Amino acid sequence: MIKFYIDGREVTANKGETILQVARREGIYIPTMCYLPKVKPIESCRLCVVEVEGVDGFVLSCQTPPTPDIKVKTNSDELFLHRQNIMKLYDVNHPLECGVCDKSGECDLQNKTLEFMVNSQEFTARDQNRKIKNWNFIQYDPSLCILCEKCVHVCNEVIGDDAIEIEYGGYKSQIIPKDSPTLDCTFCGECIAVCPVGALISQDFQYTSNAWELKRVPAACAHCSAACHLYYETKHTSISNPEPKIYRVKNEYEFSNLCGAGRFGFDFENRAKKDKKAFEKAIDAFKKADTIRFNSYITNEEALILQKLKEKFGYKLINEEAKAFKDFLENYSKNSGESLYSANLEDVKNSDFIIVFGSMVATDNPAVRYAMTISQRRRNSEIINLHPIEDDLMKNVVTKFIRYEVGTEEGVMAMIADALLDEESKKSIDKDWFSDLDIGYLSAESNVGEEEIQDLLKRLNRKIRLRAKNQTLILGEDLYTHPRAKNIAKLAGLIDRYTDFKVIIIPPRTNTLGVSLICDLDEEAGEYTIGYNCKGDFVLSALGDGDLDMPALNQQEGTFTNIDKRVVPTNVALPYDGYVLNDIAKVLGVSDKEYTIEFTKELPEEKGYKEVDFDELPNEFLNDGSENRGYILETKKVNKSREKIEEIEELPEFNGTVVYRCEPVLQFSPFTAKAHQLNEKSKLVGSEQFAIAAKLKDGDEVMIKSSFGELKRVFKIDTNLKGTVALLGSFDMGLSYFNILSAYRYQVTKIEKVSGK
Repeated sequence: MIKFYIDGREVTANKGETILQVARREGIYIPTMCYLPKVKPIESCRLCVVEVEGVDGFVLSCQTPPTPDIKVKTNSDELFLHRQNIMKLYDVNHPLECGVCDKSGECDLQNKTLEFMVNSQEFTARDQNRKIKNWNFIQYDPSLCILCEKCVHVCNEVIGDDAIEIEYGGYKSQIIPKDSPTLDCTFCGECIAVCPVGALISQDFQYTSNAWELKRVPAACAHCSAACHLYYETKHTSISNPEPKIYRVKNEYEFSNLCGAGRFGFDFENRAKKDKKAFEKAIDAFKKADTIRFNSYITNEEALILQKLKEKFGYKLINEEAKAFKDFLENYSKNSGESLYSANLEDVKNSDFIIVFGSMVATDNPAVRYAMTISQRRRNSEIINLHPIEDDLMKNVVTKFIRYEVGTEEGVMAMIADALLDEESKKSIDKDWFSDLDIGYLSAESNVGEEEIQDLLKRLNRKIRLRAKNQTLILGEDLYTHPRAKNIAKLAGLIDRYTDFKVIIIPPRTNTLGVSLICDLDEEAGEYTIGYNCKGDFVLSALGDGDLDMPALNQQEGTFTNIDKRVVPTNVALPYDGYVLNDIAKVLGVSDKEYTIEFTKELPEEKGYKEVDFDELPNEFLNDGSENRGYILETKKVNKSREKIEEIEELPEFNGTVVYRCEPVLQFSPFTAKAHQLNEKSKLVGSEQFAIAAKLKDGDEVMIKSSFGELKRVFKIDTNLKGTVALLGSFDMGLSYFNILSAYRYQVTKIEKVSGK
């Protein structure tokens, strides 16, 4: 801790903090234009300069750490004049398009021009012919760009796309795609978010509304288990039509991020009215049913209602993907000694060594990818990625890729555990089990060379010698659906318990963790099934294609339990005039609540939830960047009597045409498939090698037959893809999508050409 003074006020700095970071934490204003807390100091705007007593000239507060007892002055006549001159330079020939600029009313340049009283301009520069660029969802206007470089840094240091750069040319300088004629990225839109002016904007939003006309609704993203903080911005569509719609989504870009699905896939609402006849049929169906099948795109409160229905009427609750995750977590906990996994995304960001296993991270959960990118850029971390398919989107951050054969995850986990656990731990666990482990066989069948595991250990030990001791093991959905998931989970729990590795288990859907904690889930359905956003004999659907309409998640109040084990609130962005699950529960005598959110304080405390009213849940970020959303689940101790590790089964072989269920960038489910900006069809995507083996050509229409069902897809060749496993998208299957999520993601299939060359 370092004590010093800002504007006469005594403050303290933690190790590594800059003057600007301390000032922000203490609520002291220092103007900035290019500063972005989540990237390294950019140092291009020079607005953040301060005076330090005894130091000649100005000091950049964004990059300067304080020394003991220095006296910092954040404002003076000299500083004001310096900042005013900087703003005059920024304003040279800046087009006066505020009347139609999307950024007007929330523009940093506009605000700082007023703040530093730039009412006249003493000089000009020759204007340049700068053409507007249209990059899919994004438009770039070089004439409005002030070259703050925020977009370049966030793309490289946070997202990991590294897709844009500055083309230097003095006054002609501009942002251009990197190593590509047009923008080639994951289109997260974070460059739009951080742009302080109207240079980078959403093409869909352009010229549709003034910023000050929009109502801002704080919520949580409904598309994946990160449940990122966002704002839905809404207003009526016209004077004659008071019905509101979502015009755009924004985020607290200083501290948080959004993927493209979160930013552009916002209009998945279900417009519906109360249908009394359909509601009466629903009540009759519930009286007749013995099973409720549902998925994890629901709130914690809805999950609790389903659990209460089970407790009163004995319904079987079927949610295959949540059951697989729940079983995995429970078996993991029996050996880790804790009810929840130990790591969160902040641990990933602060890691020096990361192993990610069993996940196509970039598309499964972009927030994990962003955390890994931050770790690699800030801490130069080692990132080891184990997967049968090398993910081209991860090439900028992964330092070593280890490819294993499909189906051999149990053997690979055994090899990892054997390598990471020391001899004393092995004796304590089961000395004979480790002694009998046939590493040669596992290596040969999994295709993971013993030398690769030794190299992994060398990299780990090198980091430890550098006193870089933060280590994280990231586990993905491929493991939960594996036939040997139980044993894999036990080994993961032992790694957590006996090594310095923290473990994070990625919940596969938005509220999978919440459902797995709140609901007692069953294995098999009965004779008559209610489907809640799933196939059933009677279907409740937020997609608008069932027997009774239900609200989508952007039309509900409630909470999600996200990947960080944090209970986060979400709010109603758009009205819903139909029936909700709580209406059914009231008629069936399970609920006496007027609103679903009255269940928030009744979430099970024995599972780590707290007795807190929904309206008491915070939903913000503080000045120092800390997240103050909802609350974090309390991790409970679990009986440490370990379950015996089973012998590793003979590793399977997947011969034939193998596909991997994996959604493309920007798609997660039938809900993202509804969004007007994310308009695309699922494809079968394979490498040139796969095309040769399957005797397919680019553009062929094929029929794929597997346990996923019969799916018709267009085949596309991806030259960046390697190996003989193809990627199968399934997000546009409608309600049928949710019935395949429990199957192992790799399937041997039969592919028949329907049409093509």
